[in-house]
Amino acid sequence: MAPPLTLNIERGPDGTPRVIATGEIDLSNIDQFIRALDTASAGNRKPITVDLSTIKYLDSRAINALFDQADKVDGLHVIVHPLLVRVLTISGLNKVATVESAPAASP
Repeated sequence: MAPPLTLNIERGPDGTPRVIATGEIDLSNIDQFIRALDTASAGNRKPITVDLSTIKYLDSRAINALFDQADKVDGLHVIVHPLLVRVLTISGLNKVATVESAPAASP
């Protein structure tokens, strides 16, 4: 069974909205993820950060949601688990958003 998705919306030190996700993002919870992205952007074009640093699996709908969000805001910053950097690079998300690898966890 996949870990449940948990989403938190907060503000970074500079006031930038930040969506922090843990678990997995797939068909069963994609609507919840999209609502969190839309809530964080609050209908304006201000930049947002999406922290997926603990997410090790996301399906194509989640990637599409990130592309859609990049079209809605003036700067999408996505922090991802090192396992997902290649997936998001191959998808081309790095061409419309800043995709950053989260620091590797220390042993």
